[in-house]
Amino acid sequence: MPDVKRVVFVVDDEVVIAETLSIILNQAGFQATPFNHPDAAIAARPNLLPDLLISDVVMPGMTGVDLAIRFREAQPDCKILLFSGQAATANFLEEARVKGYDFELLAKPVHPADLLAKLR
Repeated sequence: MPDVKRVVFVVDDEVVIAETLSIILNQAGFQATPFNHPDAAIAARPNLLPDLLISDVVMPGMTGVDLAIRFREAQPDCKILLFSGQAATANFLEEARVKGYDFELLAKPVHPADLLAKLR
């Protein structure tokens, strides 16, 4: 039986980051798709059913925490990993905890080897 690639959504408003992380993940055997806006990831979720969401936290329009909550509500089995380079992230994570959600956070920049080790 062939290996089934884990489907990963990478969401970051910085195009280079989303695309670069997706390339790294695809080369490591994942099926990663980059998104530059949370709404695009939400729209694609029902068709692709990701196993993992990796998202920046601070983005225009919708935070990665809000995106993570939407994914958790729609697809409880989807793993979620957030990353950010901004200190304000702690406030967003605390708001999520108050609502009953707890998400793991990695600091930006994320070294590819560290990210891959975390995913394995």
